[in-house]
Amino acid sequence: MTEIEDIIASFQKAQQAGKRTALATVVHVQGSSYRRPGARMLVTEDGELTGAISGGCLEGDALRKALLAINQQQNKLVTYDSMDEEDNNIGIQLGCNGIVHILFEPVNTAQRHNPIALLQQLVQQTSAAVLVTLFSLDSNNEQPGTCLLTAANKRFGAISDSLAEHTIQTDINTVLELQRSLVKDYPMGDDKKITAFIELVKPPVHLVIAGAGNDVFPLVQIASLLGWHVSVVDGRKTHANAKRFPAVKQVIVAKPAEVLQQVPIYEHTVVVLMSHNYNYDIALLRHLLHTNCNYIGVLGPKAKLEKMLDELAQEGITVSAEQKENIYGPVGLDIGAETAAEIAVAVVAEIKAVLSKKGGGSLRSKPGFIHEHHDLVKSIPQLV
Repeated sequence: MTEIEDIIASFQKAQQAGKRTALATVVHVQGSSYRRPGARMLVTEDGELTGAISGGCLEGDALRKALLAINQQQNKLVTYDSMDEEDNNIGIQLGCNGIVHILFEPVNTAQRHNPIALLQQLVQQTSAAVLVTLFSLDSNNEQPGTCLLTAANKRFGAISDSLAEHTIQTDINTVLELQRSLVKDYPMGDDKKITAFIELVKPPVHLVIAGAGNDVFPLVQIASLLGWHVSVVDGRKTHANAKRFPAVKQVIVAKPAEVLQQVPIYEHTVVVLMSHNYNYDIALLRHLLHTNCNYIGVLGPKAKLEKMLDELAQEGITVSAEQKENIYGPVGLDIGAETAAEIAVAVVAEIKAVLSKKGGGSLRSKPGFIHEHHDLVKSIPQLV
């Protein structure tokens, strides 16, 4: 999500400067590629790039294609193919054995639901949303582009009348149910077809850190670099203040009982208890047990968490097995972390693994592709 937020910010600056822009989106990948479908890059008419659609190997040629789209004010699909080593048409070394399809869309602010307008609506959502981008693998055909956003039972934009509304909605529901994006062909008559990239976009992780000590700094820095939204809460005004945490979305001075009144817990909210104040941590844990928080990390030895659970049990508070599954203490992956920065790496890695439902092992031990890999097959839905 941070890439989309950066693109929106750059677009607003370009608008203020009177610059025309185009949005480049990876809509489909066959084989291997550095970036997956959904990667985006904003290009201004004077060559400024925000975001990325590859590891750097495509950006130069993509700049030229984006400028062409801007000048012609027409959506364009460009295919980069590195499957055939003898194919020198691209003149670019992709570094991956795959085919990448990129859609270039000039941004016309006169269109109410232009691609950037839909992205602006997207970043305001607090739950998973679905963005629909239509394109044709035949580059000579019309390229409809980014056209529809579905979020929280609201719709922004519209699908062409030639596509059955109920059909695309069924597939949107499938994406939301399976929590995976979908690429699918739709027949258009006259032996033509349109392809839809039905993209699941999750809101950024909201990391709530209970504690404002110096060891919180690297955790804030790493989480912010990933585009996570960070809230720091503490009972001490001397520690929890904007001067110490200028890049944090929220800095809250509050007692544990007041925290959840100011920090809503969504599905994508994770909490790390690291105040170094046992009473503060257990008090906040007591309140978190009444929420749907899927990750609660507790800094400190395992004995600390066991003491907390024992104390809660003595108070008559039963922590179910399901709730215990969501409590991670000691917090972090076992990477031999010692320093505050190393511990921050371990904590962020564990949170990412938990949210992605991964084990956190080495990629060299994983058989097959790094990313889940699917090729587009005619008229058959493919999950990506």
